[in-house]
Amino acid sequence: MTNQDAHDAHDTRDTGAAAGSDTPVGATARDEDGHGAHTEPDSDGAQAGAGMTIDAAGVPEAAIPELVIISGMSGAGRSTAAKCLEDLGWFVVDNLPPALIPTMVELGARSQGNVARIAVVVDVRGRRFFDNLRESLADLAAKHVTRRIVFLESSDDALVRRFEGVRRPHPLQGDGRIVDGIAAERELLRELRGDADLVIDTSSLNVHELRAKMDAQFAGEEEPELRATVMSFGFKYGLPVDADLVVDMRFLPNPHWVPELRPFSGLNEEVAAYVFNQPGAKEFLDRYAELLRLIAAGYRREGKRYVTIAVGCTGGKHRSVAMSEKLAARLAAEGVETVVVHRDMGRE
Repeated sequence: MTNQDAHDAHDTRDTGAAAGSDTPVGATARDEDGHGAHTEPDSDGAQAGAGMTIDAAGVPEAAIPELVIISGMSGAGRSTAAKCLEDLGWFVVDNLPPALIPTMVELGARSQGNVARIAVVVDVRGRRFFDNLRESLADLAAKHVTRRIVFLESSDDALVRRFEGVRRPHPLQGDGRIVDGIAAERELLRELRGDADLVIDTSSLNVHELRAKMDAQFAGEEEPELRATVMSFGFKYGLPVDADLVVDMRFLPNPHWVPELRPFSGLNEEVAAYVFNQPGAKEFLDRYAELLRLIAAGYRREGKRYVTIAVGCTGGKHRSVAMSEKLAARLAAEGVETVVVHRDMGRE
């Protein structure tokens, strides 16, 4: 599998609703053993406990579970992201109506520590339920529940390709085209995307690369102060939409024009030596690493936990790859948990 075509056009068949349905049939909760508990709606479309809110009376604050809300574009990778958290021991609830999120957190708080981390997948397939998300988020904030929103993004071209690959309609396209459904979904999700703590663009990621990104953000018993993704890319393939910071390595001579170096990437020692022997390369590394140290300190003060640093050159094969590896090493030396992704290496 060379692209994420499989991994989430799978979102169009997430548990609980048929593609194109306005309301979910139910919600599937998956425990650490992978077993599902299915809940059915009552005759009015509501579910038992829908009116419950988090009541902390008698429940120690430390018992309130950690909450992650996974959302984003249909076909962008929600199912894969949820499966990754499930594999990390999270209690995952797929396609839960947003009004029931506070109820789920309360049940976790009363589980005597057995459900310490909950991940909830919400999307726009059940539009009537999705309208309640803002109210649920406000309720969680009022109850001082720590929550994070992970938003899965992807380009229109990638989404169309994935839906066409599995021959499924977009859940919101109705009688229109796939692109019409995508446009409608982007508009519905615009505000939620702006509130997201972590945005992951999966346009050029395969299943394993997306899982690596999720692992980098959520694996481990103790959460580090700041996690960074250093991503090399080629400008000719477009800017990464999930980048927080972008730097351009095209001010350095291109190893592509050196015949003996052209076949190799920036991971090759000879290519890296060529790049860093150029005037300005080492100075840039030193100064940008110092700038990142300053930015990282500010991010920590503001409570920002994730940062994506995009390092570009023409094709994303030589200069950006070599510089990304060095920058990642500098960040790791500063105590920042860092993962390196070479987005376009091998595309030429």
